[in-house]
Amino acid sequence: MRSMSSLIHKLKTTHPDIAFVQGEEFLWSPSNRTIFYNPEAPQASLLLLHEFSHSVLDHHTYNRDVELIAMESAAWEHAATLAEKYAVRFNDDVVQDHLDTYREWLHARSLCPECTANGYQTTTNTYQCPACLHQWRVNEARICALRRYKVQTPTR
Repeated sequence: MRSMSSLIHKLKTTHPDIAFVQGEEFLWSPSNRTIFYNPEAPQASLLLLHEFSHSVLDHHTYNRDVELIAMESAAWEHAATLAEKYAVRFNDDVVQDHLDTYREWLHARSLCPECTANGYQTTTNTYQCPACLHQWRVNEARICALRRYKVQTPTR
């Protein structure tokens, strides 16, 4: 916990516009420029650097799911640089485990609920299947359970 406090102090010194709030999960909230963190979590310092990287890289929103994965990868790459600067042990297995959760999330969203083929994203929360042409909506689901809903096509 002492090292976490020290790290937060150093990060606040370089970026006083960012707030750090203890919470249950690690999360960057761009709307109020706040990083939520859990000092009891395994690899807490590394996870804090990852969320801090989102803030430094000015990550706000994304339109396509693949953009989210790109932002996550970029934040981890930046966290690797910060880990060296702040003497935080960088663990690539932890990074890959976290990236895997996003990869699995993206794969689950893209599975057609009709035929289970991989679909493609057509708009922010809508997918279409190239095999059976079924369309479905998905919820945000980064923190909650994934839901897929059939898109109602207008009758002609």
